[in-house]
Amino acid sequence: MKCPHCSVTVHVTYAVKELIRAYDDKKRAIGWEVSFANCPHCDQAVIFLQSGPIGTNQHGARIITGPKPPILVWPQSSIRPCPTEVPTEVSSDFDEAVRVLTISPQASAALTRRCLQQVLRDYGKTKSKDLYDQIDEVINEGRIPHALAEQLDAVRVIGNFAAHPLKSQISGMIMPVEPHEAEWNLDVLEAAFDHYFVKPAQAHARKAALNKKLAEAGKPLLT
Repeated sequence: MKCPHCSVTVHVTYAVKELIRAYDDKKRAIGWEVSFANCPHCDQAVIFLQSGPIGTNQHGARIITGPKPPILVWPQSSIRPCPTEVPTEVSSDFDEAVRVLTISPQASAALTRRCLQQVLRDYGKTKSKDLYDQIDEVINEGRIPHALAEQLDAVRVIGNFAAHPLKSQISGMIMPVEPHEAEWNLDVLEAAFDHYFVKPAQAHARKAALNKKLAEAGKPLLT
């Protein structure tokens, strides 16, 4: 996971404590449990709260079951700043996707899908209207690096789980977007930002600095 405090990717083993047990209107046992740990990089506390039906694992221990993912309760939101080079009309969707990540991975995935579609349309200069075709367009025409091309389908597929209720062929249950999948979407979107905004801005700044030096030396400027 990426620490919501320092944004460093770390491996964390959470301690789990059951807080309370109750029964719903169908007399099914439900409960709340808290998972907590300290980030091994920044030593800040990370706390999740989860509720749902009470079941047992393979060892017979009680666990919370069901499709609802844990909710991040501390810190109250993840720290994942959007690169300053990204235009405001794009970064606003990214920032909102970060804020709702632990509350609703499905909402986060839907926002990142919409954000990617806007980037490919307005800055990737795609002519297609559908995200599926936009991705095929930039890949087939070789407009993006291979590493990014391999990742783009993840946003499309995970976004489809967020936008359309898809059922498991095994359990028959609606398959929700998992937190790690929504986080993967953000990773891919950041890679797209790097390609379309960050690296071009860095190249422009370097060229401007070199042209200033060339001008002072009375030499022809780079075009």
